Amino acid sequence: MAGHSKWANIKHRKAAQDAKKGNIFQKHIRAIMVAAREGGSDPSMNIQLKSAIERAKSDSVPADNIDRAIKRGTGEIEGAQFEEVYYEAYGPAGVAIMVQATTDNRNRTTAELRALLARNGGSLGEAGCVAWIFDRKGVVTVSGGVDEDELLLEVLEAGGEDMNREGNQFYVYCDPSTLMDVSNQLRDTGYPVLEAEVQLIPKTTVPVEDEKEAEKLFKLLEVLEDQDDVQNVSSNFDIPDRILEKIG
Repeated sequence: MAGHSKWANIKHRKAAQDAKKGNIFQKHIRAIMVAAREGGSDPSMNIQLKSAIERAKSDSVPADNIDRAIKRGTGEIEGAQFEEVYYEAYGPAGVAIMVQATTDNRNRTTAELRALLARNGGSLGEAGCVAWIFDRKGVVTVSGGVDEDELLLEVLEAGGEDMNREGNQFYVYCDPSTLMDVSNQLRDTGYPVLEAEVQLIPKTTVPVEDEKEAEKLFKLLEVLEDQDDVQNVSSNFDIPDRILEKIG
């Protein structure tokens, strides 16, 4: 879980900066549309939609935009239809990368991601080349400032499988089918749940102990995250804390 929680923590720290970028609203809208199309328009029954709405609200996406995105996703309002696509790639130091994108033009997105990877020390792989390294897991992010032992007991009682702390946040892992139940139980017992979503978690990690390689990897991951169609990037790196501190 180390690679996941470290990258997730880094993304949380840069979230405020990312929110200033012009494409952040459009990313949220696409995520809401895809979630509504795949799981229905009721957030109480669709955890992916609920999570997408919460993330959109945290970046100040207006409620009217969210409502229209839901209706476009379910077909109540006509408009461009987006599909969810996963890309498998390799990055610096041989790390595995999974890119989750939403697009209305798969050929365009594929070409743009292939070029971004090639320019930044990575390469696009064939289907199945790295997907086996990752498990789909429900991930509930809980803000720090709570008793770790008590939280772990509550997590296990709620049906969670594992928990990891990184910085001032806890990451609770569970089967995707129980994500809503675990999230709701933690909220109901008063824990500050920041978000709950299904993510790709690496089963094994690749150590990256060279500072220059780590810098190249982070640059690639950030470039991929900033691409208009990309919703999420997962990787199986494990970078020592001493290098993380140096490269920020």
